[in-house]
Amino acid sequence: MKLERGCVQVYTGNCKGKTTAALGLAFRAVGRGLKVIMIQFMKGGGPYGEHLAAEKFAPLLTIIPTGREGWVNKDNPAKEDIDLAQAALTLGREKLISGDYDIVILDEANGAVGFGLISVEDILELIRQRPAHVELVLTGRGADPRVIEAADLVTEMMEIKHYYKAGIPSRIGIEK
Repeated sequence: MKLERGCVQVYTGNCKGKTTAALGLAFRAVGRGLKVIMIQFMKGGGPYGEHLAAEKFAPLLTIIPTGREGWVNKDNPAKEDIDLAQAALTLGREKLISGDYDIVILDEANGAVGFGLISVEDILELIRQRPAHVELVLTGRGADPRVIEAADLVTEMMEIKHYYKAGIPSRIGIEK
């Protein structure tokens, strides 16, 4: 099965749930026999639960984490972080135009733009290059207004209450 029409979706905002929403879309698509790839920016140091689940859904679902373990310095990103994000962007472009995937998810791409690892022009070019039958999903905080304008669907996750503030750390199977 191929999509008759692909769209551009953006999941952004300052609360949890962006990657999870994209994974929910991937799960639904795999159930219908669609082929999905998720390339994760700035998410080295796994494996996370979604990586282990993707192994069970292979070959319909592939997740490729990129980046090094630890945090990226937003004010002064290391050259290694920039190089890894640029490589992830190149891989994302290759997978997007390859014809091998129905859905391409660039997880934390918006964040990579915000951290100065890739440019918003790079993301806008991907949107322009997207084949008409491929769904492109971009996640991450701080989506640029130009990306929001170019997208077909934009969802903002808004924090109302978060257990981190009560001292509950990230948990395996929930955040990891």
